[in-house]
Amino acid sequence: METAYVLVNCDFGSEVDVIEEIKHIDSVKEVNGTFGAYDIIAKIENPEKDKLKDIITWNIRKLEHVRSTLILMGIRGQN
Repeated sequence: METAYVLVNCDFGSEVDVIEEIKHIDSVKEVNGTFGAYDIIAKIENPEKDKLKDIITWNIRKLEHVRSTLILMGIRGQN
């Protein structure tokens, strides 16, 4: 299983709405608001690395109010 953690910056005041939208995206396992440099963190899992990249690019990064993302990809065998 491929895993990615997506850190999201969004427009001020839109955090709850963005979290709710991310919750309904296929392969999203967890999503939480955060304090610090990023507003939201989401854990995404999918058997296919390319599908994982597509979900991030076309479903999360394209959401209204998402300003930027930082993606951390898990390394197989180091879990």
